Amino acid sequence: MGGALLASCQQKPATETTAATTAADSVRAVSITNPVLPGDFPDPSITKVGDTYWATATTSNWAPVFPLLKSKNLQDWELVGHVFPQQPPAWADYYFWAPEISHEEDGKTYVFYTAHKKNGPLSVGVASADNPAGPYTDHGPLVGQSDGSIDAFPMRDENGKLYLIWKEDGNSENKPTPIWAQPLNDARTALVGEKQELFRNTAAWEGNLVEGVSMVRHEGYFYAFYAANGCCGQGCTYATGVARAKSLLGPWEKYAQNPILTKNDTWTCPGHGTPVEYNGRWYFLHHAYATKGFENVGRQGVLSEFRWTKSGWPEFLTDHSVPATQLADANKADFTDEFNGAALAPTWQWSVTEKPTFSLAGGQLRLAARPDHSGALLGHPTYTPAYTVTTTLLNPAALPATATAGLTALGDPDNTLALTAGGGKLRLWQEKQGKQQTLAETALPAGKSVQLRLQAQNGNQYTFAWSPDGATWHTLPASGTPIDGAYLPPWDRGVRVGLLVRGPAAATAVFDDFKLDNQP
Repeated sequence: MGGALLASCQQKPATETTAATTAADSVRAVSITNPVLPGDFPDPSITKVGDTYWATATTSNWAPVFPLLKSKNLQDWELVGHVFPQQPPAWADYYFWAPEISHEEDGKTYVFYTAHKKNGPLSVGVASADNPAGPYTDHGPLVGQSDGSIDAFPMRDENGKLYLIWKEDGNSENKPTPIWAQPLNDARTALVGEKQELFRNTAAWEGNLVEGVSMVRHEGYFYAFYAANGCCGQGCTYATGVARAKSLLGPWEKYAQNPILTKNDTWTCPGHGTPVEYNGRWYFLHHAYATKGFENVGRQGVLSEFRWTKSGWPEFLTDHSVPATQLADANKADFTDEFNGAALAPTWQWSVTEKPTFSLAGGQLRLAARPDHSGALLGHPTYTPAYTVTTTLLNPAALPATATAGLTALGDPDNTLALTAGGGKLRLWQEKQGKQQTLAETALPAGKSVQLRLQAQNGNQYTFAWSPDGATWHTLPASGTPIDGAYLPPWDRGVRVGLLVRGPAAATAVFDDFKLDNQP
């Protein structure tokens, strides 16, 4: 997955001089083209296994759960699978957040993650694998406080004792958000001993929370990079701070120049990431919204470089990314699926609570209907605020009269916008907070197939059209007036585009292709 957008996040102006010459200065930096993880990749984490870097990120209420990506250079990433590729762990139901991937001295790779416990609170769980690509074995929850426990990070103290660091989700109950540390057994399957608070939200810029702690030890100090304030959506206020301590259990000192990473005209609300060293230089893999596209695309994976100042604090650079026009490389994120493989491409997603039934054969996708919500949904991430999506629906007249199938922009199963064929009609409709409304319709043309098209501008303005032959297109409604889809994105996720079939479970729609073209 290559970078689709260019530029970097704004750094807090330095108040002290960075060492003029360091060993890192003589090492060639990564040529950064951001985002290095285009699309919706919140809360990214990273670890190194041999000469390869592995990363994962939040999937929230999308499945498959937690992507597994690998790279040799931090810039070019390949999606190779998921931690939970089929079903989420049995103990949890939704909100799969903040996976922290960690390769340990025992040769295993661990993923500490957050999920909502069935009939319980947000909790931290752990899964492990002998190979970072999986398969992973889940070991269940480690901690789940009544206000919720999230954002786990494993760390050894100055004596080599293993701890789990996490946030108590007090902001969900209008309380402070302490960061805790508690010993972890060597198998990493249970907490032992007593927990101890490291720090909490106390500075004005931190607002009602600190969270997303990741740590590194450097020249005698433990450094905790953390996010604070509002994470998500149009009104987000997220930024990144740092604290340090000689001992893991403290006392912890927050940097007087916090926040050290803030928004600029290109990237907004940077935070929740992991520091990593590459070729003698230091980087922070974190998420941020592209100011153009914002929550419609989602929180994208961004790489920012920092150095250590003379006094030992991290300072982000102002020249670590190519200052070029956004979306200049948008075509790198184009996606076409002819459904010729034995399995769906790994970038396809579905609701974690409503996995659809589908099959691939003969270069076609057969998607079975669901009668509830918006129907059966297969979604694909978007990468830019302007794009065109097309699909070919085969033999729509063969669908049962009560079934409909087509193309959709979707936020979740209760918030969609779709152009579908069925019952002798082409219908443009929306599902908004579970309530469905027809926006326009026309007679379904005769023929063995119909092509459907969705075009997006400014992230949330959608225009739909259909064609009997792929050459002549007719907008729906006929006026071509864009439909406002600002209601689609959930607070913590970007919009997906994809395929939909609604109706009795026995109904099946057949799709011949799917194409996503991005426009700068």
